[in-house]
Amino acid sequence: QVQLVESGGDVVQPGGSLRLSCSASGFTLDSDTIGWFRQVPGKEREGVSAITKNGNTFYRDSLKGRFAISRDNVKNTVYLQMNDLKAEDTAVYYCATTLSVVRQSWFQWKLYKNWGQGTQVTVSS
Repeated sequence: QVQLVESGGDVVQPGGSLRLSCSASGFTLDSDTIGWFRQVPGKEREGVSAITKNGNTFYRDSLKGRFAISRDNVKNTVYLQMNDLKAEDTAVYYCATTLSVVRQSWFQWKLYKNWGQGTQVTVSS
């Protein structure tokens, strides 16, 4: 009943851009904190960005300025704009929800309960 679907992943060259989408069904995204995470095989997933129900945003320090998270409440969709992509951005990107999160712990993936299936982003020359 509760479902998240990511889309927008692709193969791009370094310096390129992508916009990922996270569409929700069964609940409204504006009632939760929505996080974007990424994972490389063999490594623990890491927080990319998050947006709270109040519109507060958080970013991984190394990604600030290149990535931007936004929410469209009418479409019940959260976006992740990714600019100036680098090879190290290659990963499977997931969106997830949690009822609440404090500023200091937004990036802790174990706090999130609902997850999408992920979308592959590959940055290669």
